[in-house]
Amino acid sequence: MINNPELIRNVLGIIGNITSFFLFASPAPTIWRIWKKKSVAEFKFHPIVAGLMNCIMWIFYSMPFVHPHSILVTTINSIGLVMYICYNIVYLICSDYKKRYKVVKTKSVEFMPLSLSLAGLLNGAIWSAYALIKFDLYILIGNGVGALLGCIQLILYACYYSTTPKKENDVPKQLQVQ
Repeated sequence: MINNPELIRNVLGIIGNITSFFLFASPAPTIWRIWKKKSVAEFKFHPIVAGLMNCIMWIFYSMPFVHPHSILVTTINSIGLVMYICYNIVYLICSDYKKRYKVVKTKSVEFMPLSLSLAGLLNGAIWSAYALIKFDLYILIGNGVGALLGCIQLILYACYYSTTPKKENDVPKQLQVQ
């Protein structure tokens, strides 16, 4: 077994960067769908605004004058910040100004991407392990909560998947009622 905490921490940091990239990229199919339809439909803006704020706060935290030796945190969150700025711009361009702040309550996972929930769970777990090696409470708290919320989202996804209305296009042609 490797007994070098710094090496393990660096490896986890690199894996954390990879999972963070997938977390930051997970809204891309939804944003692409919004762009193609020129409508946000029932998609909420909360996750992309939260992602933007998340990246800004982690970039600030990882600055050398706040927390030295956090280059892995700085680099990936800088990439995430650019991605979330783009997502927010597309959302704002395609949103209906009158409905922008309307919250629709449904028991449907149609507008809750599974990839975002999975990426959130995996990312939170990896960065929590990273934080435990040198015990960084700030990284541990934020990502531990993120991993817990990812678990909750997956539970909700499992509970509401069967009650999500299926689109006509999702049903094979031979099973559609004529």
